[in-house]
Amino acid sequence: MNRDMNDSAAGPGTGRPSSWPPDQPPGTRMMRTTTGLFPGGPPRPIFREPFPVRGGAVALGMVGGGLWMMLFGLLASTAGGYAWITIIAGVVAWLVALALVRTGDRGAAVGIAMSAAVGLSIAMIVVAVRWVGGDWILW
Repeated sequence: MNRDMNDSAAGPGTGRPSSWPPDQPPGTRMMRTTTGLFPGGPPRPIFREPFPVRGGAVALGMVGGGLWMMLFGLLASTAGGYAWITIIAGVVAWLVALALVRTGDRGAAVGIAMSAAVGLSIAMIVVAVRWVGGDWILW
């Protein structure tokens, strides 16, 4: 069986394309079926955050929040006054952190929220110690 080059011997395994023009548009290539050992599908999309959290912004937020809490803590003259001023300063700091999250500087917001949490924790330790001693200082 001697076949001529112009007969119907075109197709897979013959070295010639099965149809001309090709079935796919130019610029696309056929995907081979992979074995699964090395996935060969299209690359996964990469999603980047528009405002990533950076360590420097977190550190500056912690410094700013710490100074804020310390400033208000130094204004008090009694333990009860310290507790109330610290609670108010902590709530204001968390509101500022929420505003920063909404506007995009999430690193500073994280630092401020962490400093406010530490300051409020110290104030609540003072309240708890005084309460154990028999004095409730928040009323």
